[in-house]
Amino acid sequence: MHAPPPDSAAVTEPIPTQLLLRAYRAGVFPMADYREDEEVYWVEPRERAIIPLEGFHASRSLRKLIRSERFAVTLDGDFDAVIDACAQPREEHAESWISLRIEASYRALHRAGHAHSVECRLDGELVGGLYGVAFDRVFCGESMFSRADNASKVALAWLVACMKAAGYRLLDCQFMTGHLASLGAVAIPQARYLELLAAARGKPGCSLPEAWQSFVQASGADCVSAPSPGNSIVQSLTQTS
Repeated sequence: MHAPPPDSAAVTEPIPTQLLLRAYRAGVFPMADYREDEEVYWVEPRERAIIPLEGFHASRSLRKLIRSERFAVTLDGDFDAVIDACAQPREEHAESWISLRIEASYRALHRAGHAHSVECRLDGELVGGLYGVAFDRVFCGESMFSRADNASKVALAWLVACMKAAGYRLLDCQFMTGHLASLGAVAIPQARYLELLAAARGKPGCSLPEAWQSFVQASGADCVSAPSPGNSIVQSLTQTS
């Protein structure tokens, strides 16, 4: 068991934004051993989990749930709340790898426009979501959480639909899990991941917020925080290029 360090500004001193982006472009990302850890270590997995955008598996029940618009889904509606929820201890992990320093780093990345969150709300309460890093035509998913059945799946489905609409090419999930595999994730060697990363360089057709806006406008809403147009999302997920 790690003993918490003494109070120190170093705990929440962010990793410089440009350093973080360089790391992601090189195929590595930071983690920590526990919440109050002042240190970070850089991870380059031998095997990488990705979700091919055209291979996202939306089951019949998930498509039905998205169309029902049971959850109000937003983009960047409350990044701070999402990363805070993702950092909470879980039954399978007593310690969070999202340290205070890492959390502060991604908040700064979000303010710079390179980190985004997806929120799912039920009756106004935040019940699920995810966050990650966006650069070039790549989105690196960092973490997700769910306090209601399938809330994180809906958030991920929305993200995939918007990535497709914006012209993104690579959705990185870092480590394979059964949950991700059920949604179409595949494991590839790190060398192959670096090839896909290089192929995804360049600007997308539009930003994720702009793609999000296009789906919202399709439902007649006037802002990115409006309830989600489920039919348009499902149609995007079932279309192939």
